[in-house]
Amino acid sequence: MNIGFIGMGDMGSLIIPRLMDAGYAVTGWNRTRAKSDDLIKAGMAWADSPREVASMSDVLFSIVTDGAAVRSVALGENGVIAGLGAGGVFIDMSTILPEDSMAVAGEFERAGLTMLDAPLSGSPVTVRAGQASIMVGGDETAFEKVKPLLLTIGPKVARIGRQGLAVRMKVAINLCLIVEMVAFGEAVALAEKGGVDREVAVEAMLNSVVASPVMSYRGPFILEGNMPDKPLANVTLQQKDALLALDLARKDGVPAPLIAAANEMMNAARGLGIDHRDFVTVFDVYRKMGGMG
Repeated sequence: MNIGFIGMGDMGSLIIPRLMDAGYAVTGWNRTRAKSDDLIKAGMAWADSPREVASMSDVLFSIVTDGAAVRSVALGENGVIAGLGAGGVFIDMSTILPEDSMAVAGEFERAGLTMLDAPLSGSPVTVRAGQASIMVGGDETAFEKVKPLLLTIGPKVARIGRQGLAVRMKVAINLCLIVEMVAFGEAVALAEKGGVDREVAVEAMLNSVVASPVMSYRGPFILEGNMPDKPLANVTLQQKDALLALDLARKDGVPAPLIAAANEMMNAARGLGIDHRDFVTVFDVYRKMGGMG
């Protein structure tokens, strides 16, 4: 089985080696070729356009920034849709609005081709550890065909349902993740203001009933000197996910006050000029607002 891959950002650059380590031949394309240099040295083949990648692939993945980027690589005369052969499967792993994913999938269906939405839940930390989970929306037969391939990326692969439901679930999960980590920062700031040492407060949180996988590896970032130079997701990127949730909630008439409040804390982080940091830096917003720095 020949595999194609579009998008070599923080996640794609980690997924591709897992596919190659599992014995798959991978051909890739990225808007900025320089980002692919290390992968090419490791054995990935290069193609000059999404269409060319698709023409060489039985299964083609993409993981790009937003809905506009997905449309750009998937559609048009140089897009995936123009090169993918009969029986091929296009798997988009991007975190975008369900309506955007379904619109692209509709174009593939009209062309007699198959697209699945298959966002990944995790971070570079979980992908490196082989613990990422993948949710899939779309045709069940196509899902069963690509499931063994997806299991080389992570051990938890589940079909959520029809087209668009996997990206909807991903937006919902990201809503919960953002709210959880903003609440974590709020709780530690409250404890610290009252005299609890920050390191003691973080350890207590991680040993408590509210601890979670994301809290375990991201929570310690708020300790002095622990903020990574390269964030897992900076404020701007994480806020993109918050805005997807707010947009979806508005369109569906679902109240979402918690993510709205979390989004305001990320607005404040941007106002303070610290949005280049991992988004758990909202803790610093709480400290400043609470008179602690």
